[in-house]
Amino acid sequence: MKKFYAGTAFLLLWILSLSGCSAVGDKSGSLSVIYGAAAVLSLVLLIGCILLVKTYRFWFTVLFSSVLVVNIGYTLLSVSTSLDMALWANRIAYLGSVFLPLSMLMIILHVTNTPYKKWILQILVAVSVLVFLIAASPGILPLYSKEVTFTVVNGVSALNKVYGPLHPLYLVYLLGYFSAIAAVIVRANVKKTIDTATHAVIIAIAVFVNIGVWFIEQLVAIDFEMLSISYIISELFLLGVHLVMNEYRRMSQLLKQVSSAQSYAAANTAPDALLQTPVDAETIAPERVELFVSGLNSLTPSEKNIYDAFIARATTKEIMANLNIKESTVKYHSRNLYGKLGVSSRKELLEVHKYIQSVKTKLEDTAE
Repeated sequence: MKKFYAGTAFLLLWILSLSGCSAVGDKSGSLSVIYGAAAVLSLVLLIGCILLVKTYRFWFTVLFSSVLVVNIGYTLLSVSTSLDMALWANRIAYLGSVFLPLSMLMIILHVTNTPYKKWILQILVAVSVLVFLIAASPGILPLYSKEVTFTVVNGVSALNKVYGPLHPLYLVYLLGYFSAIAAVIVRANVKKTIDTATHAVIIAIAVFVNIGVWFIEQLVAIDFEMLSISYIISELFLLGVHLVMNEYRRMSQLLKQVSSAQSYAAANTAPDALLQTPVDAETIAPERVELFVSGLNSLTPSEKNIYDAFIARATTKEIMANLNIKESTVKYHSRNLYGKLGVSSRKELLEVHKYIQSVKTKLEDTAE
């Protein structure tokens, strides 16, 4: 798991060096190959999303599909051979761009445990459809663009537009979503509905990096749709936070079960001399931890006493003396204990226990 997080962090830092954001269709594409590569990467990420995400899968799928549609639109636009083809490619790009911030907001609402009314989602979907229809109107109605012409620069196709009266609508639409996302993050941090402040900061970075780069893109002329890269960064940020928070919640639930089992054992345990602080543990597979925790809840009082004695690193003779039992009894309870906890030896039992304790300490430090 540590390697996964390290790899994800490295990938995010690498992609951040390419980040950017701009209004759709306002700049000519410069490298069709880059757009095509971005589309292929988006497809790979969509497949990865379907395989990795178990909760909120619908909105994550919408988000990753939207990024894929955006990059397909940019790719088709850059290789268009006619005005009609370029206009349809531009509409495809807008289709993804319009529904992408909606899915991003919905994911952040779920990640931050923020409640919302069903009618709010219905209104947001309706607004998204309306904005798409207006943004897709060039070549049909002079609303978003009064005039559109087709051009080819250095072998790359592009659209030249004369802006119409409703052209600022898409920019207002994006800023509205960015503001809503920022408000949700702030509320979640104040209301403590998000698991840790660290997660809130990561989500905020995912949003505000895009806002900052978007404003820069409005001031600096670049012949490349940086939105294709910027949205990939955003979806990676959100996927990373989602996976980390899911792992955090899962481990928290496991540790609660462990604490409950240990509390029960403490009331029926051997003398205090048996309780000592365990040393650090190596990483243990989550499946073994789950089996171990479920097994703890099924231990008999006698088995719990043996369990606590093992954790305290007491010898067999010390266990016999403290619990006033025979060696054969210790072996009998040990066999039952190992079977329930999914381990084969006292050493293996200690390894799993020490790992759980180390994870618990890390989670408590993160929460603080």
